[in-house]
Amino acid sequence: MFLSVPFKSLDGSTSAKFNSPLFMGTCQSALSALSALIYLLIRRKPGDTLTQCLGLAPPASASTPSTNGHSKPTQHTTNGHTTNGHTPKPSTRFSARALLLRYLQCAVFITSAAPFGFAALSYISYPAMVLGKSCKLVPVMLMNVVLYRRRFAPHKYLVVAMVTLGITLFMYLGPRKASKSKSNGTSTGGAYANLIGITYLLINLLLDGATNSTQDEIFTRHRVSGQQMMLWINVFCTLLTSALSVLPLPYIPVIHPAHGGTELGAALAFVRGHEGVAKALLAFAATGALGQLFIFETLQHFGSLTLVTITLTRKLFTMLLSVVVYQHTLTPGQWLGAAVVFTGISVEAFVKRKDVHAKRVIQEKEKAKIKSL
Repeated sequence: MFLSVPFKSLDGSTSAKFNSPLFMGTCQSALSALSALIYLLIRRKPGDTLTQCLGLAPPASASTPSTNGHSKPTQHTTNGHTTNGHTPKPSTRFSARALLLRYLQCAVFITSAAPFGFAALSYISYPAMVLGKSCKLVPVMLMNVVLYRRRFAPHKYLVVAMVTLGITLFMYLGPRKASKSKSNGTSTGGAYANLIGITYLLINLLLDGATNSTQDEIFTRHRVSGQQMMLWINVFCTLLTSALSVLPLPYIPVIHPAHGGTELGAALAFVRGHEGVAKALLAFAATGALGQLFIFETLQHFGSLTLVTITLTRKLFTMLLSVVVYQHTLTPGQWLGAAVVFTGISVEAFVKRKDVHAKRVIQEKEKAKIKSL
């Protein structure tokens, strides 16, 4: 919203849109990294070194001293098995090099995914893009299974299928708007163009799924917090986009729109020559950084599958709220889609409540056994 409107030139004679996606991404990732660093330094625990604070070394709580001043034998867990007092096998859990490579892998996926998303919009309509994005749960689960051999509870597959189907029905069966004239020279339309757009969209979704599954793997294998992951992924994203923006790349529609020279030079020239661009860039980067703090916190505690479910259902709730506030109408197919989504969410909530109840019963039985002893 901040950068989607045309900006007037300083002399007021012309107006144009800011068209430098790499520079926008660099601004947002740089401010996000700075925000995560400030957060980590503020929440730094007494006695933690800087490397521990930044998540590049095991936390101090990894070796717990006993109350009498002597160290307890460390319990090591490897693949679910605990060994007391024995030297564990070498592990990459606290390998800073392995961890940084995972962060770099995520940054490469994120940096690569965005251009394919932009390019897809040149060949398919925005509603088709939204409809494709509504199926994001499928590639997230698929890449978790393919890349990291992760398995989910059976009800998770049902929930993903129901949420994806419901949102697809909601988007696809909405009221049809009159198509606008294509005299503006866009390349949308035609079977071949649609095929190219769908291919770009699928690549974008697969890269998003690879990013989310890799983030889940980092949380599973390494003891890091959401803000530590946010810091390093954004540091690598900033380095990658900065390098791309200063390279003299040729003109590539949508992906690299700068004509002659570098994108950084074109972006800075636009900022200097138009009113309000710097303020809009700052607002865009600041809101993105604030949002990432909550996103990575959710990733840490609930995983990418839950995060994407929240994101998709939020869009559905927003549309349903507009029905109440602005008295919009929904088609019968949209009501059916909403019902399918809410049924899927209800299945997830029911299973979680059942699991919590079962854990409480087990805990009560253990407490009873301890009291009887």
